[in-house]
Amino acid sequence: MSPRPADVLLSDGSVAVVRPVAPGDGPALHDLHASVSDDSFFLRFFGTGRRAAHAYVEHVLASRETLSLVACEGERLVGLATAEPTATDTYEVAFLVADDRRGHGVGTLLLEHLADLARSRGATGFTAEVLADNHRMLEVFTGAGFEVVRTGGGGECQVHLDIVDGSRAQAAADLREFAAERRSLRPLLAPRSVAVYGARRDGSGIGGAVLAAIRRDGFAGQVVVVRPDGAPVGDLPARRRLGDGPPVDLAVLAVPVGRVRAALEDAIAGGAGAAVVVSSGFGEMGPEGVVLQQEIGRLARRNGVRLVGPNCLGVLDNAPDVRLNATFGLAAPSSGGLALASQSGGVGIALVDLLDRAGVGLHTFVSLGNKVDVSGNDLLAAWYDDPDITCAALYLESFGNARKFLRFARAFGERKPVVAVVGGRSAGGQRAGASHTAASATPALGVEALFAQAGVIACQDAEELAETVTVLVGEPLPQGRRLAVVSNAGGLGVLAADAADDAGLDVVAFSPALQRELAGRVSRTTGWANPVDAGAGVDAAGLAGIAHTVLASGEVDALLVVLVATDTNDVAAALDELAAIRSAHPGRPLVVVPVGAEEAGREARTSGALTVMCSGRAAAAALGRAAAYAEWRRRPRDPMSPGDPARAHLAREEAAALLRDAGPDGWIGTAAASRMLDRFGVRLLGEVVPADRAAGTAARIGFPVAVKAAGADIVHRTERGLVATGLGNRDEVAAAVAGFGTARTAPVLVQPMVAGVEIALGVVRDATLGPLVMIADGGVATELSDDRILLVPPFSVGEAMAALRRMRLWPRLAGFRGAPPAAAGDLAATAVALGTLAVEVPEVAELDLNPVVVGPDDVAVVDLKLRLAHGVPVDQPRQLRPS
Repeated sequence: MSPRPADVLLSDGSVAVVRPVAPGDGPALHDLHASVSDDSFFLRFFGTGRRAAHAYVEHVLASRETLSLVACEGERLVGLATAEPTATDTYEVAFLVADDRRGHGVGTLLLEHLADLARSRGATGFTAEVLADNHRMLEVFTGAGFEVVRTGGGGECQVHLDIVDGSRAQAAADLREFAAERRSLRPLLAPRSVAVYGARRDGSGIGGAVLAAIRRDGFAGQVVVVRPDGAPVGDLPARRRLGDGPPVDLAVLAVPVGRVRAALEDAIAGGAGAAVVVSSGFGEMGPEGVVLQQEIGRLARRNGVRLVGPNCLGVLDNAPDVRLNATFGLAAPSSGGLALASQSGGVGIALVDLLDRAGVGLHTFVSLGNKVDVSGNDLLAAWYDDPDITCAALYLESFGNARKFLRFARAFGERKPVVAVVGGRSAGGQRAGASHTAASATPALGVEALFAQAGVIACQDAEELAETVTVLVGEPLPQGRRLAVVSNAGGLGVLAADAADDAGLDVVAFSPALQRELAGRVSRTTGWANPVDAGAGVDAAGLAGIAHTVLASGEVDALLVVLVATDTNDVAAALDELAAIRSAHPGRPLVVVPVGAEEAGREARTSGALTVMCSGRAAAAALGRAAAYAEWRRRPRDPMSPGDPARAHLAREEAAALLRDAGPDGWIGTAAASRMLDRFGVRLLGEVVPADRAAGTAARIGFPVAVKAAGADIVHRTERGLVATGLGNRDEVAAAVAGFGTARTAPVLVQPMVAGVEIALGVVRDATLGPLVMIADGGVATELSDDRILLVPPFSVGEAMAALRRMRLWPRLAGFRGAPPAAAGDLAATAVALGTLAVEVPEVAELDLNPVVVGPDDVAVVDLKLRLAHGVPVDQPRQLRPS
């Protein structure tokens, strides 16, 4: 199957298309070969005679074996990449790019897409003959991220690229995409001029509100009003068409839905680099609106214009040198380092308000709306290298490309935190499947898995997000989970300590030496162990002294102070003293909860001198999330196991053959399913044999044994009485098989009895998140227990082990009550293998291994069920979301 055309970003941020060569490309391909300079032609063909080049074009157009892709900008074909098979797993590649488009990443993009296409055919390597003077081509090969071996001398060299391990190449491609996204979105995220469509003459309506906000909040650039009648809006003159004057960076469209396309066409013709469609009435309104939405998305994409919305609140670019508030309903908050994106305008308004009240400065706010083009992934990419952005916060209701989100958020999170809330996590999206795995994998669990692996700090609602961001932008990351709680009211200190425990923090007992020192500082209490009860009579200096002593001790990683206003203390003075202590200990978080002193707390918050929270529970929870994120940052990254294109190609061919013979539900017999898993190193315990050979096989394996019916139409064997265990001789086996009521030649699984910890492993495909690997409590408890976790493949053994340690069943694997530890590492490796299978063979729709018995020395897969369905590869080479 040929790949679909893909919209891509060149290195300068412009939009191109990579697609397979089409029969009608002949004239354009001949023009490309005729138009390049003599030097470029010589570097490609090692000669100057162009007749051979035109003959090669005809070969490419006619050949079914040659893999060929072109890059186009608009109607112009600007690049060609070809791969000629030289062996069953190797292709020789060559590239030609128009002279004026060299240095814009065309060749690199073609290489990435060509490698993906070749891997789908089972290829493991590329070769190329390159002139030593062709430095650009050599840089493309060495910079792509593949393992490159260069041989030969003199004027020519041979290059071999190992395209099997795509993880390093993917990481390199992502970094290139980050840079391209930042350039592409510059007109949106840092505009120097803006045009507003839809403002009424009297300034009313949504367009008028957007225009008023732009002017009110001090936009630093030029403001243009576009009205077809040319009538001014207040004191602002209007253009009839944007093209009647100089072009602008950004166009904001707030016109009725029926006029959006015409307004967008005018903005494109007038040279706008990006557009925000505030107007509603598109995809949210049903099929007709979806069509209109797709039309404007494609129009913008064809012309290289990035588009936000439709059906959105607008954008706010709050950098001091921009100050653009192109929204309706928002007042520009203070400037800071937080970048915020929200798929809901209403949630966006709530978040901006909560963050402003918490004293968190905002750098950027983007209301994503229906996400016809610009998405959270695009914004994370553009924000990745921005030194002025220190934290990203997202409210999402859908994932256009969840696997790309995983990569982008993980890369972003390794530098600076990503905090997110996802709406619509309820069981409404749950599918009742035929296997344990499908029944257990809820959308909420999938999002939890996605966030855990990406290092995204998950919050339940807008308030939690604002509280967490307040700590993240105001304080350093904790270096551990040790927390000290200091209060001047013992009961509130106890409650804060309880909240800290709930948040996964450790309210550690202080050393005897530290307790002795604190005993001399508290006021008429004995609370110096942690939490510290400083006493109602403690003054500002005394409280600051306690805070300094605790932070200087090295025994804690963070400090939470709960300060209650009384008639005998000066909260404002205490906050000033604590601000000085915070400055003296910049490496450890210090969070203050003033109770009954709102004005003093507000002043401290506004000045930025302290991080002030509204309650001890909120502060502890936010610190707990920050500590968990810091742990994720410190965790070593295990390398991913490389894929195997040849294995994947053969496995997909086998899956296609099995599907042709399978029933309408796609369930596969045990023997065939076992062969599929065996390719990936996962072996089913025992043997599948005809029913009349079960007794003899059992005698050879050794008693006691278990026997199970193994037909393709059998899913839940236990419920149907098709499992017999603990059989001690041939007669018992024969009787059990006869009781199944199957034919003499029907398949039966014969297994030795094994003991250990029962686990369930499985694979399920989510419509949004793609393949997911489940680990859960095994046996009949799978559907009763809620102890389960999902992982988004591919993942490493280390990530699987971290997931296992978060489960309640972990003590049983670690060796509970004197039992020997189970082979948890082998279990993690089995989960990794299932993830590889799920990625490489998209036809695997549902897989259930239950139970998997984990003993001290090995892992035994006792039962398996596999359902196949037609699928497409989950990973794609670098490209924009389809418009």
